[in-house]
Amino acid sequence: MSESPENKQDEVPPLPSSFSLISTLGLVSMISGLLVVLIYEYTKPIIAENQRLATERAIFKVLPKTTSRLTFIIKKGKIEQLKPEDKTEGDLIYAGYDANNQLVGIALNAAEQGYQDIIKLLYGYQPEKGCITGYDVLKSTETPGFGTKITTDEEFLANFNCLDAKVNPSLSGLINEIKTVRHGTKQNPWEIDAIAGSTITSNALGRMFNQSGNALHPIIAQNLSLLKQAKEKAGGKHGQIK
Repeated sequence: MSESPENKQDEVPPLPSSFSLISTLGLVSMISGLLVVLIYEYTKPIIAENQRLATERAIFKVLPKTTSRLTFIIKKGKIEQLKPEDKTEGDLIYAGYDANNQLVGIALNAAEQGYQDIIKLLYGYQPEKGCITGYDVLKSTETPGFGTKITTDEEFLANFNCLDAKVNPSLSGLINEIKTVRHGTKQNPWEIDAIAGSTITSNALGRMFNQSGNALHPIIAQNLSLLKQAKEKAGGKHGQIK
């Protein structure tokens, strides 16, 4: 007796072999990996260019009298002008110059753990006065409201009209530790009056300025003559701010 159509419909199709499953998964994984690499390589120069433009804008913001700049890199405690082909890793120093090629200030990167993630910023430093004179946040995911007040709170930003960051006579570090103090208790020019309700973020800025100041400001002081004269030697054309 032949099978009825109903019985044929109830039959379970055979499962694919293990080899077939593994081959399919392997092919999908290979294609996915290739796509990730291709997307990364495609977006890498775009991201780098966006970061460069963000840094250029930040330099102009923290050093408002700047019309051009030169980039330097710290290598083994010494400052060298960064060449376009130089891929060496290290701390970068952005020296801003006015229309007369006079040094108007230094822009430096700083970073520290905040409440949610790493806060990254670029700040302005006046080496002859020993003052930190403002900053621009490059990356922050702090809590909207309290955490983001580091960019909007006028009372807090007033800390950086001239935050004392002078280098000691031996050029080995800062004279005074930059630190954040409880809101309303600031007594010294090297103290940061915290934002009420945003202590963690405020403390993060105090730590990053103190760490950056101790690490970089002495090197800048030791090489200040080089930084002042570099623009004239470069011909006064490199790094125009647009």
